[in-house]
Amino acid sequence: MTHEVNITRMDAFTYRDLISSGDAVVLIPVGSVEQHGAHMPLGTDMMLSTKMSELTAQQIGAIVGPTISFGYKSQQRSGGGNHIVGTFGFDADTVIGICRTLVREFSRHGVNKIVFVNGHYENYQFVYEGVDLAMRDLAGLGEGPRVMLLSYWDFVTPQVIERLYPEGFPGWDVEHGGVMETSLMLEYFPELVQMDRLIDHPAAELPLYDLFPVDPSLTPASGCLSSGKASTAEKGRILAESIVTGMATAISGRL
Repeated sequence: MTHEVNITRMDAFTYRDLISSGDAVVLIPVGSVEQHGAHMPLGTDMMLSTKMSELTAQQIGAIVGPTISFGYKSQQRSGGGNHIVGTFGFDADTVIGICRTLVREFSRHGVNKIVFVNGHYENYQFVYEGVDLAMRDLAGLGEGPRVMLLSYWDFVTPQVIERLYPEGFPGWDVEHGGVMETSLMLEYFPELVQMDRLIDHPAAELPLYDLFPVDPSLTPASGCLSSGKASTAEKGRILAESIVTGMATAISGRL
């Protein structure tokens, strides 16, 4: 049996004890509520960023903070687009403000080591801005926390990519709803994946620019940018092992 690492399932006294030394590492998952085709739930990004955070925390003796459930607007070239019903896109200042507040709040609690684990492609720069602003806020109050930002898919090694994508890797930007996310969901949340509803099609060929207003015809009808047909739970296990090992090594080595 694994021990509880997510503070949202802990009482306040247990949480206080865990961070009392000042040396605790807190991982903050960052997701979104976004369509992932007909075969996966809207909460895929928040669920996977939380699961990867919890698995990593168990490995390195860290804890996991509350998941940031809503993310920045889905973009057509990396998430199908914010025009698709089922996607909830928040403005940049909202995402920035949430991240800024969480850094300040954890610092107020006495946490000195924070990791944001991104699970939604479009979030990264706004998480970065929130952290940067928080560090400025705290600069005059003494020594602030150390903060790391990462996107979990960046820890899938080239060897794993070559093994799982024998016909060629389409790139993380068009992997929305594809093999990685579907395989991880099959491994950890199989009851929420409906493979019989998956729409199979080639990876989307999108232009090298963005248009306003959005041209919906450029997004595949599935809402996904590549096919998840080749997904399996076994691939999910292989992906998770690479991700968790890489994240654990990075966090332990730098924080």
